[in-house]
Amino acid sequence: MTMWVFGYGSLLWNPGFEVEETQIGVLQGYARSFCMRSIHHRGTPEHPGLVLALDEQKGASCEGVALRVKAGTEAETLAYLRERELISSAYLEKNLTVHLYTGDKIEAVTYVIDPDHAQYGHLDLEEQAQVIAHAVGDRGPNTEYLHNTAAHLVELGIEDADLNWLSKRVEGLCS
Repeated sequence: MTMWVFGYGSLLWNPGFEVEETQIGVLQGYARSFCMRSIHHRGTPEHPGLVLALDEQKGASCEGVALRVKAGTEAETLAYLRERELISSAYLEKNLTVHLYTGDKIEAVTYVIDPDHAQYGHLDLEEQAQVIAHAVGDRGPNTEYLHNTAAHLVELGIEDADLNWLSKRVEGLCS
């Protein structure tokens, strides 16, 4: 059985599993948002960082990349993704329909924010920039996460005005 994973943040530049094919696509009903406080990968419990999550919102959509998992590695890929993405249970694992730019629709394993989780919350863009500029977790600085994601979206031709603004603002705060 073919397994797809929808990437919208760090999976764009660091999937961590073997990918046979990538396709740009759109997930309806969700927005990419720095709405998850990171207490492991990009921050600590004392000084949380921010990471992207898919926030369910009526009328929203998120452009990202559908990653087709190498055949025969589905079970190990899913185990890896669960260990990586479900570290604090702030994400929910869902199989959601992604509309590929080719016109096809696929089902993809997708990690979305649990709006009832303690790590969920919204900050305005300036507050996000202040947090991201200073947070560091066990996978490195929050700035690296932001800049890598923003740069890869640009390379893919995916416009995300908030991430572009944040990347420029955080660069200014750190210089």
